[in-house]
Amino acid sequence: MSIREIKPAELRLYIQRHDEKEFLLVDVRQPEEYEDGHIPGARLLPLSEFVQKMDTLPQDQDLIFYCRSGGRSMAAAMMAEEELGRNGLYNLDGGILAWDGAVAEYPPRLRVFDPQAAPESLYMTAMNLEKGAMNFYTTIDMRHGGEAWSEVFGRLAEAEIGHALAVYRLWRRGRVGVDDFDVVFAGLSGSVLEGGMSLAEALDRAAASGGNTCVRLIELALHIEYAAFDLYRTMADQAEALEARDAFVKIAQAEKSHINVLVDALGGCPAISLPR
Repeated sequence: MSIREIKPAELRLYIQRHDEKEFLLVDVRQPEEYEDGHIPGARLLPLSEFVQKMDTLPQDQDLIFYCRSGGRSMAAAMMAEEELGRNGLYNLDGGILAWDGAVAEYPPRLRVFDPQAAPESLYMTAMNLEKGAMNFYTTIDMRHGGEAWSEVFGRLAEAEIGHALAVYRLWRRGRVGVDDFDVVFAGLSGSVLEGGMSLAEALDRAAASGGNTCVRLIELALHIEYAAFDLYRTMADQAEALEARDAFVKIAQAEKSHINVLVDALGGCPAISLPR
């Protein structure tokens, strides 16, 4: 048997070191379990539907299966090995009960996209979401500009503009007479963030008081970025056009880099002196 049991710590390292186009996480639990919490970017494929939908799994990517504790996912991996003759199969040892990494607490908010839409429409939506994230990070940087730790938010705001520019270049491909990026970007509302949360809701959460402000804001940003990653990774999995799939995988990869930046920034948060 070529199926490899992978520990949670090994999986976290695998995800960090591999490009998103190289693997697919497959959650074989029931939909209600998935909705309660899943590993960001995982495709839901319940074991009860696995045989019928097995041929929808990519042939050129590693497949990493997980369930609640590891039993159902091992069964799915064994079926994939037997029926598809696949290598590159992994089973998360202990399932999501043992998982100590990030968990998305609700399904990807796919309503912000129309998976059936033409790539040009998807790109415009993606640019608007990038602007929403830029608006959020810019506002946080301005609110806390006197703090040394706030510079990470300024850097992320600039990165979101860079991502939007990359999407713009895809959007304008083959089109004539289109406006320059600055004009298109300025015309976007940016009222929704990449994970589907509204900008107003995100800023309200950021304005709440209590605790270590640096830690609280970075943890909020991580929540937003994991939701964004989950959305884009799922869109890449569901988009019908190859060009759109490739674009969403690249954006998901970029979101993963933002997550790493934020995790590193947590170490720079000042400690709070607690009263004696």
